[in-house]
Formats: sequence, C-alpha cells, structure tokens
Amino acid sequence: MAVRVVVGTQWGDEGKGKYIDMLARESDVVVRFSGGNNAGHTVVVGGVKYALHLVPSGILHKGKLCIIGNGVVIDPAVLIKEISELKEKGISDENLVISDRAHVIMPYHKLLDELQENFRGEKSLGTTKRGIGPAYADKTERSGIRMCDLIDPDTFAEKVRENLKVKNLIIEKVYGGKGFDAETVIEEYLGYADILKKYVADANSMLFDAIRSGKDVLLEGAQATLLDLDFGTYPYVTSSNPIAGGGCIGAGIAPLYIDEVYGVMKAYTSRVGAGPFPTEQKNEIGDRIRDLGWEYGTTTGRPRRCGWLDMVMIRYAARINGLTWLAINHVDTIGKLEKIKLCTAYRKDGKITLDFPASLKELAKCEPVYEEFDGWNEDISNVRRYEDLPENAKRYLSRIEEIAEVKIKLIGVGKDREQTIVVD
Repeated sequence: MAVRVVVGTQWGDEGKGKYIDMLARESDVVVRFSGGNNAGHTVVVGGVKYALHLVPSGILHKGKLCIIGNGVVIDPAVLIKEISELKEKGISDENLVISDRAHVIMPYHKLLDELQENFRGEKSLGTTKRGIGPAYADKTERSGIRMCDLIDPDTFAEKVRENLKVKNLIIEKVYGGKGFDAETVIEEYLGYADILKKYVADANSMLFDAIRSGKDVLLEGAQATLLDLDFGTYPYVTSSNPIAGGGCIGAGIAPLYIDEVYGVMKAYTSRVGAGPFPTEQKNEIGDRIRDLGWEYGTTTGRPRRCGWLDMVMIRYAARINGLTWLAINHVDTIGKLEKIKLCTAYRKDGKITLDFPASLKELAKCEPVYEEFDGWNEDISNVRRYEDLPENAKRYLSRIEEIAEVKIKLIGVGKDREQTIVVD
C-alpha cells in the first residue's frame, strides 16, 4: 500500500495533470482534495486533449475509483457538463464518487464573486468569478450547502430560502445588484441533484476501507503552494489549502498514511491574475516563454504572466509540503532560449536571503539573484533517459536539485503522457 500526494510548487498551472495521470496508472484510488472549477488539469493521451476541472484525472484509466473529496467546492452544472463531455469521448463514469461532505457552489456565490471583484476595482484579486471564494466563505461561516443537502429536497429548499434572506440583502443593498428568487434556484438545483445523486456517497469511509485493505491511493491537488490560503502570497491566493497538509483535510486521511509527496514545477515560473512575481519578465523574454510554452489558462484561457524559475519559491514549497520528489515540466520549452536565468536567492536590504517572506511589502523589496545557463536548442521530445539529455539541460536540472535539496524524479519533455523521463 502506498499513499502519494501531488501538489504544485508555484502559482499553479505547472502541469500536475500529466503526472497525476501517470501515477494514477499505479493507483487504485484517485482523490481530488481541494479547489473548484477555478482550476484545471490538461492531460494529453495519444494526441487527444482532456481538460479536467472537477473530475479526478484518474478517470482516464479504467477501473480506478475516482473521488471528488470533501475539500472541493462543486458547481453542479459544470460537473454535469464535464461528465457528459468525458462520456462523449468514451470515458466511463461508473467509478466516480462525490463526497457527501463536499460543498455546493450556488448562483449567489458566483454573482457575489463578480460584484466583489468589481467593487475592488484596481485592487481586485483576479479571481475567476466562479463563486469559489464565496462558497468557501459560507463553508467557514457555517451557512454552506453540502452535497448531502443538495440530494435531500426538503433540507436543500430550507437552506436556500434561509440563505437568500441574507444574500439578497447583500447583493441588492450593498452592491446594487439583482437578487435571486428562491423557488427558481431550488427548482434548477434539484434538477442537478436528480442527475448527480447516484454519485454521492460517504467517500471518507470508502477511502479508509481502501487504505486498510492495502490499496494504492493518489491525492490529486489543484492550484499550488503559493496560492495556499495560509502560506501563499496572501491575499492573492485561492480560498483553500492546496498543499500536502490540505490533502489530509480535503480527502479525510490521517497524515501518518502519506508515503510520498511529489512537487510539480515548471522549468520557469508563471502565474495568472494579480499579485507579486519577483522573477516576472515584462518584456520579450516573458512573451517568448509564454508563446513557447503556450501559457494560457486551462479553465479561463487567460494569458499567464511568465518569468524565470524562482528557486527561493521552490525551496519554500519543498519545506511546506515535505516534498520527497520533484517533477519538472517544460524542460523542452526553456531549453529553446539561448540564455536561461535561474533565481538562486533574493537580495533584500543589501543582504542575501533564501527565505520567502509573508509580507507582500517585504517581498516587493526582494531582488532576484540570478545565475545564467546556456540553453540546449535541440529537440528532446523523444528523449526517455536522463543520460541522453543535453549536457546543458543536465547542468540546469542538477542546480535545481542542489538548491531545492530534493531530487528530480520525473522530467517532462513534451505534453503527451509518454513524453516523460523517469529518473532512477
């Protein structure tokens, strides 16, 4: 029995889906433990692209139990559409389970998300306006609606009516928006409940039984360490804990069961939305990285901000998550540049530091300290052994391992699941 966790080490979009898909082949159970449809995993199998937003990536493998965990917030309409699209591509949903403890994104969450972002104006957080934050806020405020409520018509109707007494006042009196009719919302969502109720179950008990019987389990993270509500670049973060520790809560698993933690990263850095970015390149280098790596959001299509790899960030992520392995993507992409810079430390107030500060004001004072490497402008998409990589690539990867103090286990040299080097 092995329990593995896959997390992002940067600001998301590191290509976790590819490695989750790979590790799912060796797993019996795959659990998505955080976030909502503000995140997405893109997996390319045999040239076919699958964009997953709520369904665990293990769904692409037959016979795997795939659980949407209690730590996820679910937009029922989005989930139904995603399941339908997968079935159209021949992907079965027979092993999909939704935790009865997962919270539901309601229409007022999405409207409030939009109204709040608009109200912030120039200080907006850059949310996807899909209701994720307001849904988690209600969860914390104890007025949330869970999947077990959604499939109970009487309980659901009662909770919607009670919630809208307050939500409509906020929408109308604070933001000047138009409120919702409770009965219309109830009718719409009970329609979703009829479709989804067959998937809803006590997922926590199922997971515990799987572990007790010696099954291999994979905990699938969305977003990444620097978007964590506690340890990310707050307030420019998500509303959940996408770190390894969050996997314990979002899946309902004891920490002592976890055997390995894979930290996924890119060979450069990118992020979507507002917030600090010490190594960002607002120039032709950033544009070049974006074009070479096709840096546009899986869920939103938004162009990502791009820059050099920040190893202060990776060291920080290694510590927070207790990483046992690194999995690095886009080694083929960054190697197309003639010269590559690697941020090995920060210079702050005239001193060198390897610490990632909590204060954004302090982070703004940090200047990246770079080392420069030569690129390896050659096609490595068919390389499958570490020994066959160009020497310049090996120098770059070796320096990453040295600074992170974590070994690289998986190296991506292309988008397809087979374009991966497994390092012994």
